[in-house]
Amino acid sequence: MDRIKVMVNGLPGNMAVKAAEHIVQADDMKLVPHALTGPEITAKDVQIASETVRLIRPESRQQMIESIKKTEGNFVCVDYTHPNAVNDNASFYCENGLPFVMGTTGGDRKLLVDTVRGSENCAVIAPNMAKQIVAFQAMMEYAANNFPGVFKGYSLEIKESHQRGKADTSGTAKAMIGYFNRLGIPFAKEEIIMERDPEAQRTKWGIPEAYLTGHGWHTYTLRSEDGTVFFQFTHNVNGRDIYAKGTLDAIRYLAKKIDQGAKGEVFTMIDVLKGV
Repeated sequence: MDRIKVMVNGLPGNMAVKAAEHIVQADDMKLVPHALTGPEITAKDVQIASETVRLIRPESRQQMIESIKKTEGNFVCVDYTHPNAVNDNASFYCENGLPFVMGTTGGDRKLLVDTVRGSENCAVIAPNMAKQIVAFQAMMEYAANNFPGVFKGYSLEIKESHQRGKADTSGTAKAMIGYFNRLGIPFAKEEIIMERDPEAQRTKWGIPEAYLTGHGWHTYTLRSEDGTVFFQFTHNVNGRDIYAKGTLDAIRYLAKKIDQGAKGEVFTMIDVLKGV
């Protein structure tokens, strides 16, 4: 069986590195030895296990991608870049016929989806690649669809903590707002409490020292109007392996859909979980 060729864009960023490491270890995948990177990166290459990956700056990407396609043939892109680059990167992928897994949060998400659907390209787009958390979100969506307004009158607090280098508010936390709104609780993304200070994370949140540079802790707290009823949902992730493993599942799913002739389609991690 031919291995799936994968280009991981966003190196040498932490999440991109972790995804690339898992791809190198996977028997059914091959890491493309090139990666798109940001204008602020001055390094020419990065080492992923035994693989040397050449970094391509924005001004060179069109010329280089054409050359890489001739050498590598078809491949899937994984995007762990920067929120500001999401929409431009998606346009580039679609213009060049590069199916992609978008793990980067931020950007104009409607435009992101519309860009893919308006092309002959296809993509997996998800604010969170961790399958278990996605399954939790699916349960929340089920509740929102089947029990609308059940928490009417309750207050909501959403707190999320991520490593200092995460530039935007958690995509998962923002997605959860929609479920709680439909469950009867008015809440806006501006009300999310974000933590990016390592000292506060260590002393106030109790996040282990080893994971201050890579974690995702979320707590959703609901209280009744009279204060007599309290609900709390928490999912705490230390490290990045859970996201990398989910990313590989998304790559496999996308490769399967491409083989089936998918064009102009956007898939989610729910689709990946269902495997249909």
